[in-house]
Amino acid sequence: MEIILREDIEKLGIRGDVVKVAAGYARNFLLPRRLAVEATGSNKKIVEQERQAHLRRDAKVAEEAQALAQLLSAVNLTILRKAGENDHLFGSVTAADIGDALTALKFTVDRRKIQLDEPIRTLGDFKVPVKLHRDVTAEVSVQVKRED
Repeated sequence: MEIILREDIEKLGIRGDVVKVAAGYARNFLLPRRLAVEATGSNKKIVEQERQAHLRRDAKVAEEAQALAQLLSAVNLTILRKAGENDHLFGSVTAADIGDALTALKFTVDRRKIQLDEPIRTLGDFKVPVKLHRDVTAEVSVQVKRED
């Protein structure tokens, strides 16, 4: 069955693509969730208009994300934690901790956008990537220091 995607779907395509999928996948998953529409002539025109509007909105959001990325790249966070011998932390510094520290500095960043592969468990300086947009990633400097 041919469908037109209304949203970006991982491993299938991006918004506006015409793709062939199994009929059951389309009927039971994509169409009820309004992630896609059937590939008819009138639907193609409607989806193309939606795609153009989405591209304009996306360009504006990317511009805002770029400005925020410049501000975030200048930020140096200092997080205090208790640590034992060999600079090993009692606990860890997670994406939620970094998100809270950014919120304290009046930056609104969703903690899920903070791309920390695994929690920080040692003292030191770290560069943590924050994915603000599909094309925009900022690096925040995080310094983990010993709490007195």
